[in-house]
Amino acid sequence: MFVLVEMVDTVRIPPWSFHRQLNDAIAEELNKKLANKVVYNVGLCICLYDITKLEDSYIFPGDGASHTKVHFRYVVFHPFLDEILVGKIKGCSAEGVHVSLGFFDDIIIPPESLQQPTKFDEAEQVWMWEYETDEGAHDLYMDQGEEIRFRVVDEVFIDTSPSGPSAKKEGPSAAATAPPAGAEDSAQQKEAPYTLIGSVSEPGLGLLSWWNS
Repeated sequence: MFVLVEMVDTVRIPPWSFHRQLNDAIAEELNKKLANKVVYNVGLCICLYDITKLEDSYIFPGDGASHTKVHFRYVVFHPFLDEILVGKIKGCSAEGVHVSLGFFDDIIIPPESLQQPTKFDEAEQVWMWEYETDEGAHDLYMDQGEEIRFRVVDEVFIDTSPSGPSAKKEGPSAAATAPPAGAEDSAQQKEAPYTLIGSVSEPGLGLLSWWNS
């Protein structure tokens, strides 16, 4: 679930931090920059593990801060495919079951990856597994807050870094086809930079209460 990733970055230390130990100042700046951030195709950064190498520091004209190239290792949340994780159901929607690990919420189990046969209760906004027994079918609800065991089957990274303005169309039809101001920005804000796709469509997976009782 957690991996150590080797990284290299140039860290800027402002003059008012020169009285501190260089390693401590660099560690603070790296955590400010990376902690709880998603690095594209790497994962969710958690905290600095250690600093492996410090290169020479430089002060550039017009800037009183020092700039140091740093080699370091960072603890990153990046589960491998087919890893089994346990989280809590954050909610349900027509898109599937949304799961949280407490520190990471962008996990979804799509309908086709749930235990089958399954159906979605529109009124209650909850998925249920229609479990067949000798006495007939029993509806097993996937309620919010329940612990769920799932397998990681896929991951999706989306580059949410700011981009420049797109080229505007010319002609009188441009105003009619142009999206409302801020629509693209709001759409980008809703996109999660890192999403895990889970599955519970095999024995032993799903709500822990299903298999404990």
